[in-house]
Amino acid sequence: MKDVEKIIGQVNGTMGMEGMPLTDEDKDMLRKCITGETSSDDMVKRLIKQYTVVPDR
Repeated sequence: MKDVEKIIGQVNGTMGMEGMPLTDEDKDMLRKCITGETSSDDMVKRLIKQYTVVPDR
């Protein structure tokens, strides 16, 4: 688990340099991908579904 937190810390540092630090939700999603609880493909699909706006007809 120590390695997982190290990876998340490194990603957070890199994103922070760009002015986009990770949220707690971002860290939780990374944790799930790193530990194999979910695949990165499944997480991308979930995020696309979550943030896709369907226009009214």
